[in-house]
Amino acid sequence: MAAGKPKYYLTTPIYYTNGLPHIGHTYSTIVCDTIRRYKRMRGYDAVMTTGTDEHGVNVERSAKKAGVAESEFVAKMAAQWKALWDELGVQGDEFIRTTDLKHAHTVQWLFRLCRENGFVYPGHYTGQYCIYDNAYVDVKPGENCPDCGRPTETVTEPNYFFKLSAFQKPLLDWYAKHPGFIQPEARRNEVLSFVEGGLRDLSITRTTIRWGIPVPGEEPHVFYVWFDALTAYLSAVGGPNYEKVGYWPADLHLVGKEIIRFHAVYWPAFLMAAGLPIPKQVWAHGWLLMDSAKMSKSLGNVVRPRPIVHVLGMDPLRYYLLRETVFGQDGNFSYDALVQRYNSDLANGLGNLASRTAAMIEKNCGGKIPTAGVLEPHDQALAQEAQAAIGEVMEHYEKLEFSRGLEVIWALISAADKYLTVEKPWSLGESEDDRQRRAAVLWTTAEVLRVVTVLTHPVLPESTGKIWALLGQSGALDAVALDGLRWGQLASGTALGKSQALFPRIEKAEAIERMEAMEKEEQKAPSPGATATPVAAPSAAGTAAAAAAAPAAAEKIGIEDFAKVEMRVGQIKTAERIVGADKLLKLTVDIGTEIRQICAGIAQFYEPEKLIGRKVAVVVNLAPRKLRGVESNGMIVAASVGPEGRPVLAGFPDEDVEIGARLK
Repeated sequence: MAAGKPKYYLTTPIYYTNGLPHIGHTYSTIVCDTIRRYKRMRGYDAVMTTGTDEHGVNVERSAKKAGVAESEFVAKMAAQWKALWDELGVQGDEFIRTTDLKHAHTVQWLFRLCRENGFVYPGHYTGQYCIYDNAYVDVKPGENCPDCGRPTETVTEPNYFFKLSAFQKPLLDWYAKHPGFIQPEARRNEVLSFVEGGLRDLSITRTTIRWGIPVPGEEPHVFYVWFDALTAYLSAVGGPNYEKVGYWPADLHLVGKEIIRFHAVYWPAFLMAAGLPIPKQVWAHGWLLMDSAKMSKSLGNVVRPRPIVHVLGMDPLRYYLLRETVFGQDGNFSYDALVQRYNSDLANGLGNLASRTAAMIEKNCGGKIPTAGVLEPHDQALAQEAQAAIGEVMEHYEKLEFSRGLEVIWALISAADKYLTVEKPWSLGESEDDRQRRAAVLWTTAEVLRVVTVLTHPVLPESTGKIWALLGQSGALDAVALDGLRWGQLASGTALGKSQALFPRIEKAEAIERMEAMEKEEQKAPSPGATATPVAAPSAAGTAAAAAAAPAAAEKIGIEDFAKVEMRVGQIKTAERIVGADKLLKLTVDIGTEIRQICAGIAQFYEPEKLIGRKVAVVVNLAPRKLRGVESNGMIVAASVGPEGRPVLAGFPDEDVEIGARLK
């Protein structure tokens, strides 16, 4: 633990690895990441755990279907989950896998404590088991699972049982003493009703599957998935050494509403039986619905995050999920609403305010934050609104009311836009009074932008970092103390940083078409654990026929293939020859969001100095590669003319086209 800072430990669910993450998993993880960032900006030593649940019959079957060993299957799946969270800027401190050795030791230790305290006994179980929810369910043979609606299986096997029935009163007493333990209230009432109805002892081991953590000395018993998976929250922060590590008990378990019972009933009962501290709160959020149904691989209605991030970016997805859904309630996902939020709130709202403010300061104040001078009533009114917003947003964040907090921030952005429209600093003249008035208006607007940037950072970490640099602010934005944020802290005379495109407007229909096409491609992709399907060698006649047909097949591609290519308008900033490479030039190209280094085979036809400032078409989503030892991150588009293939750059010589604009 960090010395002198209060600890705050929070967790996402431990995600099951029989499939890849969809937008529902992404929502849970982004919420947790936002809370972690917010808590750190409030001075907490905040630690977040996420991870993967890698045992159970479903994983066994998925690995068999993929044609690989279970260990290989889950390793590849876990890598995919981890890679996605990295792409989304998730700052998880611990990524726990239930196949980790330290986790197995913690599960076995917890079992031993529960057994020594008299809450575990051997027995036999016959009943219906849902492999999809990893839960025994109270239905008759042949009936479907009451939770997910899918078929159940009849299981008879020797098990070890946990005396859950002994914890009805202790749990009810705990809920009464800690009314905030289960949130929101609707989920609390649901759990209370379940526990008040009586608890039956729970099977915590299995003998009919082999892919699990073994019970020491009790082979072939392996631990039942919930006794295994729930314990990951503890094993991530020390397990048996939790007191030394210092983060347990968890301050917050964030889960989907469908698994609230396991977290609010089974988990505290296991911990009580072992004599271990109970987590402080379990928050169950709602589902993200698609066409009014929960997203599910079996229903075929899942939306994956990567196509959205590819087309719109990481921060727009984070913003949409937190702004559009009231935390704790179900939300509805829509590509249309997503793009609408992007254009109205991000491109026309925050992005426009940042670019307008910076452009006017650059033009009128020599690129430096002006002196505020004497503030008039309109300036003071906006200042008061900004100061009030600081307190309101922090209060909403503290209650996990992200949508309401963002509403307050965007109301402040709207007020700043209206303020600029009324004050019209661009229409003021060059008299001393006009210059002072313009300086006051631009300082006030820049200060609003600074406040907005700090408040929005937990939600939009990448974009706000760019605005922070644009305002010339030093130090890491995530190190800014929210409790010390006040109006009036923007220092005059600070030089602005480099302007960067934040949220270029996009055409809705085209963006939706691209995302949907990429989603279809992702759905077709094989599981990361799958092996290639063997293909019989073709006959000689078949080979000849295929060769003859190949040119015709290659002539056309589907829209989903073309949608994978992302092209933008770029501007060449520098150009130089590469020593030892007669045909290559090394270029730096501004593509709106960043400066790219790109190698282009045009050295024999273009002089480097004549390329500077030229606008070109750039393919921006090619994987980087090295040419003559120089990394190239993109490709310049050119026509190939004549028998010698002379390159002619595609460009925009007579059009005022914004750098970073998408080509379609």
